[in-house]
Amino acid sequence: MQDVNLSIEIRVGKRRTIVIPKAVAEALGIDEGSKLKLEVKGDCIILRSIPDAIQLSLRGEKIAKISLKELEAESIEQQKKYINRA
Repeated sequence: MQDVNLSIEIRVGKRRTIVIPKAVAEALGIDEGSKLKLEVKGDCIILRSIPDAIQLSLRGEKIAKISLKELEAESIEQQKKYINRA
């Protein structure tokens, strides 16, 4: 993901909600359902996007190649681990 430098003033709404401006959301690839991590450091609020597997595959840095067959095998293995934990 590329570095983005934007500065936009926003207003806190009812129930202390904030809206992420469209330009910011688009620049960072944030869509409805995206996960964000909220951090408080001193008097600053920091929101960081938590990429999911699909976002990483579309926008992330490519560090390896994997075949569809290998991907499916890994997916099945991870699902088995998840089911065994439940």
